Amino acid sequence: RLGVDQCIQKFLDVARQTECFFLQKRLQLSVQKPEQVIKEDVSELRNELQRKEALIQKHLGKLRHWQQVLEDISVQHKKPAEMPQGPLAYLEQASANIPAPMKQT
Repeated sequence: RLGVDQCIQKFLDVARQTECFFLQKRLQLSVQKPEQVIKEDVSELRNELQRKEALIQKHLGKLRHWQQVLEDISVQHKKPAEMPQGPLAYLEQASANIPAPMKQT
């Protein structure tokens, strides 16, 4: 157990040293070539905008789908109101859904 803990600690130390090395190099680069850092930042922002635009389009597609579903439901609910009104209208509508009797041979 002690050996595993030591190995993990050593790995974390090396990872910190590596991170420090790259941060120092990044700082040197930003001093020597500031336009390169700006180009990288602009590129990252463009990629993020593209990703977010794709996400927005995906959500708009889902929104259109659900708006169509709601519209279809509202059209279905309006149809019964368009049926003829009168004392026998409900009976006519209910009897229209009854299947015809089968002939026996």
